[in-house]
Amino acid sequence: MNEIIAKIMDHRSIRSFEDRLLTSEQIEVIVQSAQAASTSSFVQAYTIIGITDPVKKAALAELAGPQSYVENNGHLFMFCADLHRHEIVAEMEEMDLSEPLESTEKFMVATIDAALAAQNAALAAESMGLGICYIGGIRNHLLEVTKLLNIPSKVIPLFGMAVGYPMGQSEKKPRLPIENVYHENEYQPDKEKFIAQLEKYNDTISGYYRKRTNAVRKDTWTSQMVGMITKKSRMYMKDFVERQGLNKR
Repeated sequence: MNEIIAKIMDHRSIRSFEDRLLTSEQIEVIVQSAQAASTSSFVQAYTIIGITDPVKKAALAELAGPQSYVENNGHLFMFCADLHRHEIVAEMEEMDLSEPLESTEKFMVATIDAALAAQNAALAAESMGLGICYIGGIRNHLLEVTKLLNIPSKVIPLFGMAVGYPMGQSEKKPRLPIENVYHENEYQPDKEKFIAQLEKYNDTISGYYRKRTNAVRKDTWTSQMVGMITKKSRMYMKDFVERQGLNKR
């Protein structure tokens, strides 16, 4: 255990922030920390958009939920998978890269790069005493988001990240048991063992909710997952991604 590991282990989503903006220095350090993340073959296929315009923040908050903490925070970052600059690279080098840029592999590279950068940004922010919350809700209405943020082709807004000074601390949600996510040498598809682990985890999660809500809520993780996965949401995504010129091959 050390300070970095302790900070990682102490992560929790913060959805209530003080009315206090981040400084330009804090923003720069967070972005530079994001840039220090690993990137596939040095492609650096992501862009981060900082939202300071209160009108745009309010619009994004409505499109994402509505979610008030998308509007009320110290700073709002939008993380995008970005192969648009590589279209420009192709022009500069007088090459036709249209087929590889439309491939599923390059789309995966861009989304992975963006996710790695975002997690670095989150850890940097938390190390400063700030709180963060990822905002997947921006994918509810990506057509509107792309218009609002002037997003070009080959770019997909993936998620936002609200950052700020926590109004208070939320509780940590217990994660899956390590043996359920870490396998050695090969995947261990022992169904009975999986079920036993998940039943034990259901008890943990149900207890967490009972304690947090004074027994008003006591649902399990598996019931949550069934409810979430069976709900048809963002079914337009494949068409939208292809419309942006990605994941077509």
